[in-house]
Amino acid sequence: MLTPITYSFGIVAAVLALVAIIELMRRGTLRERHAVWWFIGGILALVIAVFPQTLAWAASLVGIAVPVNLVFFVAIGLLFLVSLQYGAELTRIEEKMRALAERAAFHEHRIEELEQLVHTNLATPDDPNNGGEE
Repeated sequence: MLTPITYSFGIVAAVLALVAIIELMRRGTLRERHAVWWFIGGILALVIAVFPQTLAWAASLVGIAVPVNLVFFVAIGLLFLVSLQYGAELTRIEEKMRALAERAAFHEHRIEELEQLVHTNLATPDDPNNGGEE
C-alpha cells in the first residue's frame, strides 16, 4: 500500500519530468522527434503515479509476478528505443558531414586553383594571352 507521501512523490516526479521535457522542447534544446519516447515515458509514469493499481493490473496481464519488474522492463524498452533513434540520427548526420566535408575540400581545392591562376595572370601583365593591354 502506498503512503500519501509516496503517492504524492510519484505524481510530482512524473509531472516534473513532463514539464522538463516540454520546457526543453519550448527552448529548442530538444526537438519534437527526439522527445517522443521521453514524452511517452513521462505520460506512462504519470498514469502509474496517479493510478498505481494500473501497474499491478498490467503486470498480471503480462504475467509478471512483481509489478516493479514491469516498470524496469518498460523503462529499459524505452531507453532502447531512444538509443536506437539516436543511433539512426547519428548515422544520418555522419553521412551528411562526410558529404559536406567532401564538398568543402572540393571547393577549397578549386579556390586554390583560381588563386594560382589569378596570381599567374597578375605576375605577367604584358602577356597578350591574359587579357592585359599592349
